[in-house]
Amino acid sequence: MKPKIHPEYKEIKVICSCGNTFATSSTLGKELHVEVCSSCHPFYTGKQKIVDTAGRVEKFRQKYTKKKTAAKPAKEASA
Repeated sequence: MKPKIHPEYKEIKVICSCGNTFATSSTLGKELHVEVCSSCHPFYTGKQKIVDTAGRVEKFRQKYTKKKTAAKPAKEASA
């Protein structure tokens, strides 16, 4: 390797939005803030977490629950 052309590889602190912190090595040189880590990611935890932006998920649910209930007419029981 050529000297003085590679960035310095330091240990940094990673901080997740869930509050979890851990140390890793990087060339960044400062703290790294992330939104999702292995402690809160649905793939690793098995829990579904929906990040709703401007109520889009709720609008979708309201729209399609109305159609689902309106599409099924009430059947009369024949005696």
